[in-house]
Amino acid sequence: MVQVRAHQPINTDGSINLDAWLDHVVSVDLAVDRQALKEACEFARQAEQQDNAAKNLWAEGTSSFQTGLEIAEILADLKLDQDSLIAAVLYRAVREGKIPLSDVGQRFGPTVTKLIDGVLRMAAISASLSPRQSLVLGTQAQVENLRKMLVAMVDDVRVALIKLAERTCAIRAVKNTDDEKRNRVAREVFDIYAPLAHRLGIGHIKWELEDLSFRYLEPEQYKQIAKLLHERRLDRERFITDVMSQLENELLATGVTADISGRAKHIYSIWRKMQRKGLEFSQIYDVRAVRVLVPEMRDCYTALGIVHTLWRHIPKEFDDYIANPKENGYRSLHTAVIGPEGKVLEVQIRTHAMHEEAELGVCAHWRYKGTDVKSGSNHYEEKISWLRQVLEWHEELGDIGGLAEQLRVDIEPDRVYVFTPDGHAIDLPKGATPLDFAYRVHTEIGHNCRGAKINGRIVPLNYSLQTGEQVEIITSKHGTPSRDWLNSNLGYITTSRARAKIVHWFKLQARDQNVAAGKVLLERELARLALPQVDFDKLAEKANMKIAEDMFAALGAGDLRLAQLVNLAQQLVEPERGNEQLELIPRKATGYKPGKRGDIQIQGVGNLMTQMAGCCQPLPGDAIVGYITQGRGVSIHRQDCASVLQLGGREPERIIQVSWGPVPVLTYPVDIIIRAYDRSGLLRDVSQVLLNERINVLAVNTRSNKEDNTALMSLTIEIPGLDALGRLLGRISQLPNIIETRRNRTP
Repeated sequence: MVQVRAHQPINTDGSINLDAWLDHVVSVDLAVDRQALKEACEFARQAEQQDNAAKNLWAEGTSSFQTGLEIAEILADLKLDQDSLIAAVLYRAVREGKIPLSDVGQRFGPTVTKLIDGVLRMAAISASLSPRQSLVLGTQAQVENLRKMLVAMVDDVRVALIKLAERTCAIRAVKNTDDEKRNRVAREVFDIYAPLAHRLGIGHIKWELEDLSFRYLEPEQYKQIAKLLHERRLDRERFITDVMSQLENELLATGVTADISGRAKHIYSIWRKMQRKGLEFSQIYDVRAVRVLVPEMRDCYTALGIVHTLWRHIPKEFDDYIANPKENGYRSLHTAVIGPEGKVLEVQIRTHAMHEEAELGVCAHWRYKGTDVKSGSNHYEEKISWLRQVLEWHEELGDIGGLAEQLRVDIEPDRVYVFTPDGHAIDLPKGATPLDFAYRVHTEIGHNCRGAKINGRIVPLNYSLQTGEQVEIITSKHGTPSRDWLNSNLGYITTSRARAKIVHWFKLQARDQNVAAGKVLLERELARLALPQVDFDKLAEKANMKIAEDMFAALGAGDLRLAQLVNLAQQLVEPERGNEQLELIPRKATGYKPGKRGDIQIQGVGNLMTQMAGCCQPLPGDAIVGYITQGRGVSIHRQDCASVLQLGGREPERIIQVSWGPVPVLTYPVDIIIRAYDRSGLLRDVSQVLLNERINVLAVNTRSNKEDNTALMSLTIEIPGLDALGRLLGRISQLPNIIETRRNRTP
């Protein structure tokens, strides 16, 4: 079902008549400030006029200004808000560099700016795909990764809708371009944006995107079905007109007022059904179809009875999605009958409200006739559900912007999606690094990795990748892995796949090299943490190794983790040196002192004496309530305890709200020393690391030595344990100009 491209009203001088266009777009039920929208249109038009060479016009001959108006028209049909329409008008001009995004913010506010920026981020997918990659996106997993990346980048449902409208304009506009560009846009729309429209349930946009893409990707099959439809068009129109007239008269006779229309099944849907079920065109029952819209739900079944009275029902071709809605909430009655002249006819019956839901995207075909496979990511499904929920609330209340903020769910993405230089999408766990990416692409690329570029900019190997970035790995022909990569405190790798590949490489190396490297690694870490020297043979025994050499070899090969040995070494410290152990010198502890049965917090008052009720014996995690006793503080009961229910009935004023307290977090003061070559911004960079690690600083002392141009920093910080201390020292040591970082042990 290909839609005809709209034409904007034109003045006698060839310019677009904005007043007439606004009359068409700003309907009575659309809450839009006409003057504000006109101002945005004038702003976009002036920006294009100032583009003297007009070199940024689309190859199809459509200007960014005209495209912006067309996008806004599509969004107005979806009843979107004022900010969305303004963003739609300006988006193409911003993307083509005619209007700076900062100017948009100054004139139209931060919301419009955020929407345009979000659509620009989604457009990065098109920019990242090479022409060859765009023509064939690859495996189904590759396509699915791109879809998930789109959803991960969208935090406002209006961004997705603007992008869908923009891609609809793009696929409409490529009719007269060369085959390469037409196929590239069609493949991208078919594989990425039509499924996204399907997921959001925006049926009429999905159908147009699928039909136009199918037209360019499979022209012969498209023409074949279009020809069959055209040959029968006059007969079908006459047939549908007769059916509508007959059905309308019968409904009026029973007192039911209905809106009846013929429904054209879109071409791609016909082809897909023929392929899926192995049917001929003549066997597609719903090529001839009518849709009946009635006021009330009871009228649906009245209309169904009339249809089955007039024509013979085809067995197994009836579905009651009102009594048994689809998983997406889609509701309608579907039936197929042998209509007049013995021709098969499909009839859909629903209320006006059900039709609005189906057409505008809340319930239409959710997981139904799906063009995309089921995602394995819970976050992907939750984000889609959120986007659809905001659409539903918007239709009910009309405030899509406010609802998006008020009703947003805090779903942390569990994956990031990045591009290779060739445009392949790679999914990795959140927090993954360029090294994780390198080993995901190929083991040898990981082994030979010596650096990384993100969007053309060199970054550290422990940089946390973000969705939408393009990653390029810099390799060396004779590179080898570094044992520092296995040190979790340095944050070079986060995935088990990368760690396993590195460990396997070191296992293949000579044992003597592993022994030497492991010993150096352990001694250096113990010295940095200022832990006393331990008996390595006893440490090996504690690590379930026969001798220290085996322990060093396992550490050097990566079978043992450095943090594990550090913790074991700490446990071996002699009792008389215990005052030097981190865990035994807490000067400050945050949180409540835990009791035998768990902490209790009493809402509205300070700490009171509490006791666990013997009648119900609540345990941490149970739903609890407090009862104020006479002289014995607050008695804690389970909320379903029969005793407290009786007490609450007699003395409700003595029932108070209580809850289990948080798990106590203990922190310990530690002195650390940082020695570095002096430079501007050194203290700022160190402070940023402390901030990122959420470390509280108790004291700072910095001294500079002008003779050797070095700086010595002494800090007292609060740290929860040795693991956190090792991680912090590792992060600081990776800063530029750092010579040494270690724990300072006072005598």
